Amino acid sequence: MLFHQDATFENLIIHHVGNKSQDEYFTLSDKEVDVQADEVLTSLLMQYFMKPFAKQAEVYRFYHPNDDLEFNEVYSYSKRFFEGTLNFQDYSKSITKYLFEVSEHPKIKSGEVYVVALDNVQLEGEEHKAIGIFKSENKEPYLKVFLEADGLGVNYEEQAININKLDKGVVIVNTEAEEGFKVLCLDQTNGTEAVYWKDDFLKLRVRNDNFQQTGNLMKVYKNFVNEKLEDVFEMDKADKIDLLNRSMNYFKTKEEFDEEEFNTEVIANPDAISLFKDYKNSFEEEFDTSFQSNFDIASNAVKKMATSYKSVIKLDKNFHIYVHGKREYLEKGYDEDKGMNYYKLYFENETD
Repeated sequence: MLFHQDATFENLIIHHVGNKSQDEYFTLSDKEVDVQADEVLTSLLMQYFMKPFAKQAEVYRFYHPNDDLEFNEVYSYSKRFFEGTLNFQDYSKSITKYLFEVSEHPKIKSGEVYVVALDNVQLEGEEHKAIGIFKSENKEPYLKVFLEADGLGVNYEEQAININKLDKGVVIVNTEAEEGFKVLCLDQTNGTEAVYWKDDFLKLRVRNDNFQQTGNLMKVYKNFVNEKLEDVFEMDKADKIDLLNRSMNYFKTKEEFDEEEFNTEVIANPDAISLFKDYKNSFEEEFDTSFQSNFDIASNAVKKMATSYKSVIKLDKNFHIYVHGKREYLEKGYDEDKGMNYYKLYFENETD
């Protein structure tokens, strides 16, 4: 998750890029926007550019099919900018020209390209400098009501930008450059033309380090327990919570993930272990990523995933049972006299 509350603009420039296949062209600015001139405008632009990334969990890296990162144009330009061998204006113009070159699908819309240099961008608990590249394609009409001498008047802006609807954006964080940087990407476009932003322009793939391995495995296991296991095994909510609690305890107490150990200690059932392997394989194929058999557990990824691991059984509107362990001390049954289900709990001491 990216935090921008303390982030500041260092530079901002706006260009325009058209659709190459439609014989449109690009327009490059020589003048930067003065980000110090209007605090309200600066605040609105920060909201427009950065707020959509607050809920972006997936972190990407640049890559190139030839396995040489220097052939990735956006990576190469960005690295040179961060190293100080390419100035901001030349960087922004090079990026815009390259975006124009890959804008060949006939349905790609023309639009403004905003390139910004940022400071104090926080990602995964650390602050860094960053580059943001954003594109606005869709315009909307807006009404503006204003006060006149004899009452209220109204006017309109036909081609205005909704600051709550960023069309495309990428934030390149200046860390782990040799591995392809940490990159967050957003694309709200629907349709076949959408792939050009992430695949053709940026050439990104999901990061596959310890943080990503830990988070992805915990997410896949949670979905497996909640969605897949009951198709094969007879399970109630308490059984699912127990399996999730056991996995959470494993990730919180171990320093390294070992696939064989995890299967034995957490899943335990051979049939369920086989089912989980198939479930993981499906995830790997669908999202073009892979799970390692052994990796160092990232504690910050465990902390992040802990909030989504639910350990509560909700009973009608009367009771909530929070289950933190000891599944054997919780029994479920059916009372025929009352015609209702019940849970029986065993405990030693009642605490305040």
